[in-house]
Amino acid sequence: MTDKLLKVTLLHTNDIHSHFEEMPKIVSLMQRLKSELDERYVCTVDVGDHMDRMRSETEGTDGIANIAVMNQTGYEVTVPGNNEGLTFTKESLAEAYGEHAHFPVVCSNLFESDTGLPPVWLHPFSLLRKGELTIGFIGLTARYTEFYSLLGWHITDPFAAAEETVKLLQEKADIIVALSHLGYANDQRLAAEVPGIHVILGAHTHHLLPEPVRIGDAYVCAAGKFGQYVGEVDIWFDLQRRSVRSVTGRCHSVRDEVPDSGMERLIGSYRLQGERSLNRVVAALDEPLAIDWEKESGLGNLLASGVRRWTGSEIGLVNAGQLLGSLCAGAVTRGDLLHICPSPINPCRMLLTGRQIVQALEEALLPEFIDKPLMGFGFRGKRLGTLCLDGIAVRYVADAEPYRKIRQVTVNGVPMIEEQEYAVGTLDMFTFRIGYLSLSEGREVSYYLPEFIRDVLEEQLHNREALLGCKEQRWLPV
Repeated sequence: MTDKLLKVTLLHTNDIHSHFEEMPKIVSLMQRLKSELDERYVCTVDVGDHMDRMRSETEGTDGIANIAVMNQTGYEVTVPGNNEGLTFTKESLAEAYGEHAHFPVVCSNLFESDTGLPPVWLHPFSLLRKGELTIGFIGLTARYTEFYSLLGWHITDPFAAAEETVKLLQEKADIIVALSHLGYANDQRLAAEVPGIHVILGAHTHHLLPEPVRIGDAYVCAAGKFGQYVGEVDIWFDLQRRSVRSVTGRCHSVRDEVPDSGMERLIGSYRLQGERSLNRVVAALDEPLAIDWEKESGLGNLLASGVRRWTGSEIGLVNAGQLLGSLCAGAVTRGDLLHICPSPINPCRMLLTGRQIVQALEEALLPEFIDKPLMGFGFRGKRLGTLCLDGIAVRYVADAEPYRKIRQVTVNGVPMIEEQEYAVGTLDMFTFRIGYLSLSEGREVSYYLPEFIRDVLEEQLHNREALLGCKEQRWLPV
């Protein structure tokens, strides 16, 4: 602090995605940074996607473990990311944020469909008083319109929402900070198009900005992914002119931090609670069900038939890489299904031509697709894997030239017609143009929420007909 300038520091994280192993290190790093600063002028914030249902701590507690960690870390404000908004029910979010969180949750562009209002736990902005200064935080989250509508939400244009909220805050706050779970390209647009924002703390696209990027009068910042970094932003405020003089910042790696023992104990208790919940038996198998990423397998076929039935389609197509392991004979628990199918991916239905389907089937025979590594878009696996099928049979020559291997495709016993459209049950992941690209070209796409594909698989384990049918070959070498 000087006679004229006052420094406010923002400590920020984003896209932690339930990497609980990093959270005790984050606490230690934040405590060390705070000890070197004047804590009266420090704000600690998270920019969404703290929760990820791939982890037992999160799945087994419905996100309460994450909230407990955030409370103990000392977060003062957060924005829900798409991982919170699209993978938890409204009731779960109301309990987690409304009953357990000790901090405000802000978002200006998310409303309940039936009322047109935000839920009681969600606020368009939050004001934090730090000494002589008032800091206004607005929240913005990614606009997945159709997905949100299926869950009872109405999501609006984040740029219009930001402009409106900033105008409200300009008379109330000395410094305006946007918690933006929109992605880096949209953060740049936000900085260029919405005046009045001083700092944008970004997320969603997992980008790491080692220091703030100035665009117009705003500074754009982000701290990577998975809790590997904590961002620090220093805002120098001119008390006489009542304006921001300058902004500096950096990102700190947590790699060498000594984990906070108190946080380790807290996480350990929630891990046990989550594991107890996930130990509930959901089915029993008379014999094992195997998965193979490179070729047809019973478990892959079972998932494909489940997605076909779930969506009421003629054909089921799923990639084998969705399933990370096999199921043994005997009891199957919720934890087993989470372990082999951790992705928060939903079934969807679309119309695809025979030509588009055959394109994907040809690619499913090629190593460059089977072994293709994937990240993001809900996928929590390692490799794409071949296509698992239901409702169709494919005759092919394995050693023929690429894209000339398939000799015949039949749909429920009838030869496929290239120009004809077929109703296909598949995965929402493909609509984001990753993996088998021709599966993103369908018409009349319908998404099925809130259930994940592991919920589909659980239902299939009770279907005796499906368990017998999954043994029948769909890929037929000639």
